[in-house]
Amino acid sequence: MTSAAPSRLSRLLAMVPYFEARPGIKLAEAAKDLGVNEKTLTADLNQLIVCGLPGYGPEHLIDIQFWDGYVSVQYAAGTDRPLRLTGSEAGILLMALNMVLQTRGSADAGAVRSTIAKIEEAMGATYRAVTTGADADDRTSPADRLIREAVESRRALRMKYYTASRDEVTDRVVDPIRIKAVDGHTYLEAWCRSSEGTRLFRFDRVEAAAVLDEPSVPPADATVPVEAVDFGVLTGELPAAHIEIDPDSIWLLEYYAAEPDEELTDEPTGPITATLRYGSPQWLARFLLGFGGRVRLLSTVDGVGELIAHSARSARDRYSA
Repeated sequence: MTSAAPSRLSRLLAMVPYFEARPGIKLAEAAKDLGVNEKTLTADLNQLIVCGLPGYGPEHLIDIQFWDGYVSVQYAAGTDRPLRLTGSEAGILLMALNMVLQTRGSADAGAVRSTIAKIEEAMGATYRAVTTGADADDRTSPADRLIREAVESRRALRMKYYTASRDEVTDRVVDPIRIKAVDGHTYLEAWCRSSEGTRLFRFDRVEAAAVLDEPSVPPADATVPVEAVDFGVLTGELPAAHIEIDPDSIWLLEYYAAEPDEELTDEPTGPITATLRYGSPQWLARFLLGFGGRVRLLSTVDGVGELIAHSARSARDRYSA
């Protein structure tokens, strides 16, 4: 996940070396340098003094003295020494970085490769990532780079986006909020001006993007991180169609938002009926055409018959030509 503001963790990690380099600095001056107010900085310092090395006794914890408006580090608990990875730690980290490299849009590919190379150089030839060379597959598209640029510069973004549930490409202007990874895919979380709501946009469904010369201004309540939701529960909000399925296509019940009208206890010998949730008439028409007559529409859905007939005529005309 990428966010414009540093997390508290990254701020805390930077504080100890900062204060070590500035013994006796004024609290007010440090707060200004670190971009926080004095109340927040005091809370961070109170958090730091209960952090430290395993064992977590008084001699293991970070010791920072702050009184009368001045701050000094008495004991850094190892944060004053470069990190040394064990072999197993390096292997796990390289594996994780390689997974990040293979997930489109999740991070800057050049930065990830540079990090992998530095770890490998430090650990020696024994530890190598699966994909590290300059000839490795670079899955960063121009659209991916523009999305990341919009997030980092806090500017609005115009994009052409393919919506799979409606089988259509739309032009949208969005106010980027952050980038997040969900189930192996990278998403842009943004305020969509046309939908007037926060939406997730999958990187691999953005066909084109352009960073606008205007600030990203999502509503304040839209920028608050929310817990991931089970998108499966949203299918109940979609329209439903009644369909008939031939026995050799019953497997579709496991892959689509479809429920049989009756519980299946044995292998069916004839067609069964089911209720199918769909995103748009265009998607439903493509779904039915894809099964070549093995799935049939029983209910009336406006526009679907015309779409199927149009596709059939177009296919016949191409054969005639």
